[in-house]
Amino acid sequence: MKLKKSLLHQIQSIITSSRENAIRTIDFERVMMYWNIGKVIFEEEQGGKDRAKYGEFLIKAISEEFQPKFGSGFSVRQLELNRQFFRTFPIAHALRSQLSWTLYRILIRIENHDKREFYIAEATKNN
Repeated sequence: MKLKKSLLHQIQSIITSSRENAIRTIDFERVMMYWNIGKVIFEEEQGGKDRAKYGEFLIKAISEEFQPKFGSGFSVRQLELNRQFFRTFPIAHALRSQLSWTLYRILIRIENHDKREFYIAEATKNN
C-alpha cells in the first residue's frame, strides 16, 4: 500500500508551521524577558539618588550575579541594551510578536521615531 503524496505534504506543512510558530513564540518570550529586565533596571535607577553612578553600579552588580549562572545574555552590554529597549519601547503591548530580538536590537539604535516606526511597519508587513 502506498501513501498519498498529498497526505505527506499536508503533514509536512503542519510540522513546518508548528516549528516556525514555536520558534517565534520562544523568541517573543525572550523579547519580553529582556523588556521586563530593562523595566526593572530603569525603575530601580530612577529611585537612586545619583542615577548615573548608581546605574553603572546596578548593571555591573546584576551582571556579576547572573552572567555566571545564565551566560552572556546577562553581560553589562546586554543589560544596558535591556534598559535601552525598555526606554525606546516603554509600552509592552506595543511590542510585536513578529519581530525578533535581533530586529529589536537594530531598531533600538534608530533615534528617529518616524524612521523606526517605518521599519517596524515594513518588518511586520513582510514577516
